[in-house]
Amino acid sequence: MRIWYDACTGKHIRYGAAITKRLEEKGHEIIFTTRRHPDTIPLTKHLNLKVEVIGKYDPRTLYTRLYESLKRQLKFSKIFMGNPPNYAICHCSVDLCRVAFGLGVPIICTFDTPHADAVNRLTVPLASVVVASKAIPQEVIRSYGARKIVQFDGVDEVAWMKNFKPFAEFNFKRPLIVVRQSEIKAAYAKGTVDIMEKIAEKLTSLGQVIYLSRYSRRRRRGLLIPKGFIDSASLAAQADLVVSVGGTIAREAALSGTPSIVIDVFGKIHVNEYLANRGFPIYITKPEDVLRKAEKHLGKRLDVKTLLMELEDPVDVVESIIEEKG
Repeated sequence: MRIWYDACTGKHIRYGAAITKRLEEKGHEIIFTTRRHPDTIPLTKHLNLKVEVIGKYDPRTLYTRLYESLKRQLKFSKIFMGNPPNYAICHCSVDLCRVAFGLGVPIICTFDTPHADAVNRLTVPLASVVVASKAIPQEVIRSYGARKIVQFDGVDEVAWMKNFKPFAEFNFKRPLIVVRQSEIKAAYAKGTVDIMEKIAEKLTSLGQVIYLSRYSRRRRRGLLIPKGFIDSASLAAQADLVVSVGGTIAREAALSGTPSIVIDVFGKIHVNEYLANRGFPIYITKPEDVLRKAEKHLGKRLDVKTLLMELEDPVDVVESIIEEKG
């Protein structure tokens, strides 16, 4: 079968790489697309992926978001006009869902961000199947109009962290603390204030802080800012502590045994609570308690190999859906 995967962010690239690798091994033809985005192109090169770049991410205004999205949809429509794929897979790609739905192509949509209201409203109702962690209550997913839900006993990041080996060895000062900037330009973050830079500055009292900025490489006093691409999954796996507002890097760290502090800003991060309840070193806290939590958990890595092997791989679920219909 011809299967289309569209990746909009760095997480989607890693997820897509795991899914498409499995499907290629089963003999399926893959069309892997992405867009120009701070996290996508460098990661595709790092992972040596063959992808087609269609369109770009432009979050300056609501208009630029809409305009670039429509341009991508038009290009996709032309690409698949005479020969649509048998299946389309994404992690809530608005552009894939709209085009695949319009062309009558079945859609498998993975899902783990209930707080991404706008994206979910534009994708989930169009999906043939929504694949999500059992950590997320079904009523939450159905509230967005999901027709069919398949849940698995794990989290998305298991797809690429189950047998993960760091791509690079980092020789930074210890203890090493990684702080990830909040995705303040995302639609779901509108109206929120980015607190991560100030928190990073406070954490310098405990060790070397690498600040992973999403939008700017400008220097910040006391913080180490990578000038170019850095493999955040490899960095998180080797750090002594990771601090974020609850995204992918938090779970990548916890699945590697690195203590991870999640600052409760957006709420509804069911998958983080799920991992904490399973014994992984992920700790959810309020902004005012970050320094105290950091002092408590800094450097206290856990051996999570057994716990990780107990989690279900979502790639198995996606593969089974494809094979069932094939």
